[in-house]
Amino acid sequence: MAVGNDLPQARDRHRPGGDPERQPPYPSGWFFLALARELTPGRVLTRRLADEDVVLYRTADGRPYAVRPYCPHLGAHFGAGGTVEGQNLVCPFHHFAFAPDGTCVSTPDGRPPRAHVEHHTIRERNGFVFGWYAPDGKPPAWDAPETAPPEVRATASWGTEIHAPAQELAENSLDYRHLPVVHQVTLKELDPPQAEGPYLRTRLRLGPAGPGPLTRFQVDHSFLMAGLGCLRIEQPLPLLGVVVYLWALHTPTAPARTRLHLAAACADMRPARTAARSSLRRPLHRALARTMLRLAVGKVRDDIPIWNAKRHEPRPRLTVGDEAIGLYRHWVRQFYPTP
Repeated sequence: MAVGNDLPQARDRHRPGGDPERQPPYPSGWFFLALARELTPGRVLTRRLADEDVVLYRTADGRPYAVRPYCPHLGAHFGAGGTVEGQNLVCPFHHFAFAPDGTCVSTPDGRPPRAHVEHHTIRERNGFVFGWYAPDGKPPAWDAPETAPPEVRATASWGTEIHAPAQELAENSLDYRHLPVVHQVTLKELDPPQAEGPYLRTRLRLGPAGPGPLTRFQVDHSFLMAGLGCLRIEQPLPLLGVVVYLWALHTPTAPARTRLHLAAACADMRPARTAARSSLRRPLHRALARTMLRLAVGKVRDDIPIWNAKRHEPRPRLTVGDEAIGLYRHWVRQFYPTP
């Protein structure tokens, strides 16, 4: 399932939630920038993070890098025609070359100037490239985690733009009240939310609501939030001998705008005894990942009109049954600058 943007652009001031005074600032954390398979050696990509372009590239030895977009010589944008030659990023305007440490190492016609390109800190995890962002420019306060076994890679993905801050999207999984109302889903809390520094974990048993035999089909879901940028859901399916992983990745791109990227992967609950058996099951894994992603996208499409029209309530009037939201709101404070 291809990544795409299926929402029309809108001017935030015409929206109830578009008042800048109501919006939380950009949070610090690790945010999705690209699929690792998109960033092939020699390729240059431009992605948006916190209202700025980030230029990503992979050198000949396979290492990924991310830099601020403008060449310090005369301001050309590396993402608008820049290239990679061996280990160096080359500016499209005058072909000044910059080494992986950011220093200018060559020009076509003379000694390179004392120029330096500023890098972003990035990590590759489970087939995703994450970039660190902090409003105060401080280095990472925690490392981007593997949210699934290291060998697991997402094989199906989908993305769109949402007119809401990242905090709103991540909060959705702890808003238990909306699940039966919007998604026709029953739930049972197996483990209440537990905050562990920048991580938040919970476990729910979910199943379809309404009459009929499908209501008996319930699956345990383990939720892990790594900051406000990454939500991973783990679903074991013992009858098939597999585990399905779903990711909801939230990247703040502009005030009150978030790029939402959903991805899915499937893996055996037990390692295959032989390489031949593993390769035979690979098509099943891919098919299950695509199916689970379609189901997840269908649920998200129910949320999108609400997200796009609602406003952020910095002091929500919570009631009985909203305890998980209250804990979440307390937990997210660590990702924002201290007032």
